[in-house]
Amino acid sequence: MATVALTEQNFKETIDNNSMVLVDFWASWCGPCNSFAPTYEAISEEYQDITFAKVNTEEQKELAGHFQIRSIPTLMIFREQILIFSQPGALPQDALKELIQKASDLDMDMVRAEIEKQQAGQAAPA
Repeated sequence: MATVALTEQNFKETIDNNSMVLVDFWASWCGPCNSFAPTYEAISEEYQDITFAKVNTEEQKELAGHFQIRSIPTLMIFREQILIFSQPGALPQDALKELIQKASDLDMDMVRAEIEKQQAGQAAPA
C-alpha cells in the first residue's frame, strides 16, 4: 500500500476511518527523514491492512504544531482513533516491524479502560 499524504483537511477522516494508522512526520530537508523514507515505504507494502501516512511538517505546520513535533522524523501510531505511540527518530526495518506487531497485539479494551481511569482521576476533586 502506498503512503497517504496527510493534511489538515484529511487527517481526522484518515484516523477515524482506519483501525490502525502509522504517521511519519517529516520534511524534505531532513537527512534522517530521507534515509527512513525507503524503509517506511517498503514496510507499507507488507502490511496491507494498516494505513501508512506522512505529514510534511513544512507544508502542514498546523498539524506539526498540534502534535508538538519538535524533532523529525517523528513516528506516531493511532489505533482505533487512540494515539498509542509517539517517538522521534528513524527506526531500522526490524524495529519498525516489531513496533507494528506490538501495536497490533495491544489489548485496546485495556487501553480504553486505562484512559477512562486516568480521566476519572483527573476529574476527581483534590
